[in-house]
Amino acid sequence: MKNLLVRLLLTTVLIVVLSYFLPGIHLATIKAALIVAVVLGLLNTFLKPVLVFFTLPITLFTLGLFLLIINAGMVLLADYLIDEFTVDTFLNALVFSVVLSVSQWVLNLFVKD
Repeated sequence: MKNLLVRLLLTTVLIVVLSYFLPGIHLATIKAALIVAVVLGLLNTFLKPVLVFFTLPITLFTLGLFLLIINAGMVLLADYLIDEFTVDTFLNALVFSVVLSVSQWVLNLFVKD
């Protein structure tokens, strides 16, 4: 449980930092960043596996690059669900999702299981 909260707080901090540095990503409050982190976690846990399953042929055809499109779609869905979080374009969502994923991977190397 403690590990989950640490990862959630790291993701929240990353979302706040990325909203300052990436154009097209707008965040109203830090509370909204925490909500975005929770919503993205839930979407990636429950919806993403279903989408990956149904888009498996195109994912295999594109050698996995279609997963980037699915990740950007998750960010846009979070934008739709949360009023205080806005993403201007699909390209902004794509860049945000890639940078967030890489940053989470690097920071999670330091969090012990």
